Amino acid sequence: MRILNTAALALALTLAGPVLAQSAKQATLYKNPQCSCCEEYVKYLRESGFEVKVVTTHDLPLVKKEHGVPTDLEGCHTTLVDDYVVEGHVPLKSLNKLLTERPAIKGISLPGMPMGSPGMAGRKMEPFTMYEISGDPTPKIFAVE
Repeated sequence: MRILNTAALALALTLAGPVLAQSAKQATLYKNPQCSCCEEYVKYLRESGFEVKVVTTHDLPLVKKEHGVPTDLEGCHTTLVDDYVVEGHVPLKSLNKLLTERPAIKGISLPGMPMGSPGMAGRKMEPFTMYEISGDPTPKIFAVE
């Protein structure tokens, strides 16, 4: 009986491997070549279960424009995840909220480079406010952390 249980467990783990590999969330992060905080954000995403492809570019403003990121909502880097644009150092809680709720928006943004945000050095000084990227001229708050 013990051999049968061991064999069943081995078979289950063998079959689960491809399923677990496919469940990793895919992300593509566009960044300037010289930016180290972007690399820290990539590390943060990878540690949180994302598979991240990094694209270094000197045309980051063009990437932001192509994905509808308004100038006042620009962050340090631009990440594409599941048909959404995620701008800047967005914390995992808000990113997961976006991917779970799947609102009818282009994406979300944590503008600028706030201290203490994922990938940024320093201590968090105030709550982070994430905004919707929707094409609406007046940004709406998506989440506050």
